[in-house]
Amino acid sequence: MTENSPDPRLSGEFLRRPTSDVTLVGVVHDHPASIYRVQHVVTDRDPDVLALELPPTALPLFETYAQDDRTPPVFGGEMSAAIQSATTDRTVGIDGPSVGFVRKLLRTLRRDRASLSTVRSVVRGVLTSTKKAALCRVADAVATRTSLRVEVDAPVVYDSTRSDEPARQAANEERQVGRAESILDALVPTNAADYRDSTRETHMADRIETLRDEGSVVAVVGYAHLDPVAERLDDHEE
Repeated sequence: MTENSPDPRLSGEFLRRPTSDVTLVGVVHDHPASIYRVQHVVTDRDPDVLALELPPTALPLFETYAQDDRTPPVFGGEMSAAIQSATTDRTVGIDGPSVGFVRKLLRTLRRDRASLSTVRSVVRGVLTSTKKAALCRVADAVATRTSLRVEVDAPVVYDSTRSDEPARQAANEERQVGRAESILDALVPTNAADYRDSTRETHMADRIETLRDEGSVVAVVGYAHLDPVAERLDDHEE
């Protein structure tokens, strides 16, 4: 089993099996240990469906990145690496913004009678995410018509590379997780951030639950979303 692998990059801390047919892979975006993890798990599980923490509108760009002759692909981090490693043609972007996500978000805001300032902040965040997803679609159109590859977001650079020993990669990734958690612990999250994150996690879990009808699923999500998504999938089983 992958969880028992001696390779520290495959630590169970970053893997969840909320159901027998779903594997969740937690990642630190663009980190070499995370890229290795998704490559290994996707190859090992060989899922019927690959689900990615990407908006549906942005997915085609990462599919284009995954067509790179190099392994892992130069662009797209762990998401394009996951696509390249998969044998299935069924790859799905499960994150917002999407029609389903926006509907769920608006229902939640209305149910909780959120303040006008919270609603405005949430809407601004959704608009920013929508613009970014649209930019991904434009970048994909450029890539498919030319030889030009455009990275919408500058990749994160870490004090560890793919050439480092697995233990060094894993240790550096753990430090990144620790730093991120320390920052989050020191901050008081806004109501808008709570609504966005909670709705994203519920939406991703709901999408994964629906995809189970098509067979086994491997889902790649940011480490911060790993346990919340797993817990929501557990709730579906009860």
